[in-house]
Amino acid sequence: MDKHEQLKLIRQDFMNCQKILLAIGDETRQAIIMVLMETTCKTGLRVGEITEQVHLSRPAVSHHLKILRDAGIILMRKEGARNFYYINISTKLELLKNLVFHIDDLMKEFYPGSG
Repeated sequence: MDKHEQLKLIRQDFMNCQKILLAIGDETRQAIIMVLMETTCKTGLRVGEITEQVHLSRPAVSHHLKILRDAGIILMRKEGARNFYYINISTKLELLKNLVFHIDDLMKEFYPGSG
C-alpha cells in the first residue's frame, strides 16, 4: 500500500474514532471508566455508586455516562427501575487499536527511525 492509501485509511480511522476519542479525552470520563474497571461487582454499578467514587453530582455523572454510552465504551443494564453501568467488553475501542496500528505501520514504512 502506498503512502497516499495509508493516509486515506488513517483519515477514515480518525473519523471512525471521533466519538471514542472525545469520550475518553475528558478526565472525568476517564475517572468513571477507571471506577467501572476497578469494581469487583460483575453486574455493573449504579449512578449513585459511581457518584460516590468520583465525587460529582448525580446529574454530572449521568451526563458523562451518556457520552460514554453513545461512544460504545460502556453499556447499561436495566433491572426494574434501576440502571447498572459496566464496561463494554466488545467495545469500539478496537477501532482505536486499528488507528494506532495504521499510524505505526505508516511511520515504520515511510519514516524509518521515528519510533
